[in-house]
Amino acid sequence: MENEYKHRVVAWWSSGQTGLAKSDSAPNAIHFAAPPQFGGLEGRWTPEDLLMSAVASCYTTTFHAIAGSSKFDYTDLEVEAEGIVSKAGTGYSFSEIVLRPSLTIPNEDSRERAIALLQKAKELCLVSRALATAQNFEIKIRIGRQTAV
Repeated sequence: MENEYKHRVVAWWSSGQTGLAKSDSAPNAIHFAAPPQFGGLEGRWTPEDLLMSAVASCYTTTFHAIAGSSKFDYTDLEVEAEGIVSKAGTGYSFSEIVLRPSLTIPNEDSRERAIALLQKAKELCLVSRALATAQNFEIKIRIGRQTAV
């Protein structure tokens, strides 16, 4: 891997209450709008949703890479990211982000190693490291073959 690389996204307001965002690395644009709380449309991705998606997906890919290089077997990983937006003196901002990884492992013997790898992924996640917002971490470990959907 190179020492430096760029990610580029272009966003523009398309019409009315919606915009589009397009990445150089993805074939499809994403429609977005302001959150309904700020006069936006229901049923569209918001910048806040996209930020939580970036946190959750970065954590997921980071854990997957760490588990692979550590030869750690797991059955399933689901990661929930919840951002809490609060009004402050200077306007609205994220006051907290809660990351809830739920990892399913084949047996109890690997629980401690699972927790250590989940913690390591939290420390190494590039997107989380770029954020100044306080982040809390709530791990859930499941034992079994697969998670019920």
